[in-house]
Amino acid sequence: MKHTYESPLSNRYASNEMNYIFSPEKKFTTWRKLWVALAESEKELGLPIRDEQIEQMKQFQEDINYETAIQREKEVRHDVMSHVYAYGIQCPKAKGIIHLGATSCYVGDNTDLIIMHEALRLIRRKIINIIKQLSDFSLTYKSLPTLAFTHFQPAQPTTLGKRAALWMQDLMMDLEEIDFLLAHKKLLGCKGTTGTQASFMKLFDQDNEKVKQLDALIAKKMGYAACYPVSSQTYSRKIDTSILNTLSAIAQSAHKFSNDIRLMQHLKEVEEPFEKHQIGSSAMAYKRNPMRSERMASLANYVISDALNPAITASTQWLERTLDDSANKRIAIPEAFLAVDGILNLYLNVSKNLVVYPNVIHKHLMEELPFMATETILMDAVKAGGDRQELHERIRIHSMQAASLVKEEGKRNDLLERIAADPAFPQSLEDLYTIMEPSVFIGRSIQQVEEYNTEYILPMLEKEKASLGMNTSICV
Repeated sequence: MKHTYESPLSNRYASNEMNYIFSPEKKFTTWRKLWVALAESEKELGLPIRDEQIEQMKQFQEDINYETAIQREKEVRHDVMSHVYAYGIQCPKAKGIIHLGATSCYVGDNTDLIIMHEALRLIRRKIINIIKQLSDFSLTYKSLPTLAFTHFQPAQPTTLGKRAALWMQDLMMDLEEIDFLLAHKKLLGCKGTTGTQASFMKLFDQDNEKVKQLDALIAKKMGYAACYPVSSQTYSRKIDTSILNTLSAIAQSAHKFSNDIRLMQHLKEVEEPFEKHQIGSSAMAYKRNPMRSERMASLANYVISDALNPAITASTQWLERTLDDSANKRIAIPEAFLAVDGILNLYLNVSKNLVVYPNVIHKHLMEELPFMATETILMDAVKAGGDRQELHERIRIHSMQAASLVKEEGKRNDLLERIAADPAFPQSLEDLYTIMEPSVFIGRSIQQVEEYNTEYILPMLEKEKASLGMNTSICV
């Protein structure tokens, strides 16, 4: 048993892949890759850096002497310079050119951007796999009529597949946001203490073009097309805000899905997966609580609120930089990504194994359908020669009486029997039951599901088929 605090996001909710992306190993090996890219680029632009120095740096690029760095940081209280020192111990030939001309944000900020973009790509793959599962579900149940709700009150019917299409559309919007962020991703580059690149202008004897090329070379070596054209010592903290706003949007989509599952599970129409030996309640052995959907909602609440952190940070930066972003950023950004990863792990699990009860769905729909069919009944009676206003009033009275019977006495809805017994209406009870075909009342639900899948979802999934087949596990 460990006696130190561990984030539940790391050991309970997030995947190993996401944990690694935000791990010290990923961070510090990326620092070293950036130092190698800097040295290579400076050499290519004419600085007296030798091949043997770069080769020695590459030799220890992923073999980090952490204990040396930790001990050094206790002395100098500076994480970047501690790692420069530790790298130099391993690479004595390159010691003098490691981090040449750079400031701490060269490795710190560029690494943060690289890590966030890699984390977005992992999240993107998970969303694509969830959309695939929802697509399959929506097509399977495209024709299953179900009672739709507004204000959680019975409204016009829809289909279960159409409801799933709404979940998909939310995620498709999130996918577009991620794609926008990745399509416009840039590095900070090498901008120096206040973003003016003055130290590099000195290194390159005031050669403006070489200093400009330095950013381009570093970006290319790190897999980027460009660096931000202007910056202070740091990249604009609004970038963090944009990224966490997208994570918040994903959390919102997942929260909506989890709410719908919880409501349907209460109705006994659809349930999240419930394993053979799972315990729903410590006190009530019969219960099957929607625990995974609840956990999704809980984590989503955290992410939605966490998105405020980078917004505050971005709005309160001073001039060319201030360090009050550092502690907040170290917590807010990794935890948001880990939480969203946990949410999507749950979303993958729940959406793949939903349990549907068509008979219960049909029963609930038929209990309310007589009320919804009254407009059709009214129109048919008017066509047979009845007075619309008079018939409307009679239906209103019958509906109120039937509703009262259901609510106050707990009896079945007898609206159709009341209308059939009213001489003002020409329809027999058999005629009225004929009208009670649920598929008549679902509008274009089936076509909407088919069209949305055919025109939008399936082409995207075909394009992204290399991302499909992702497996994930949840701890609890």
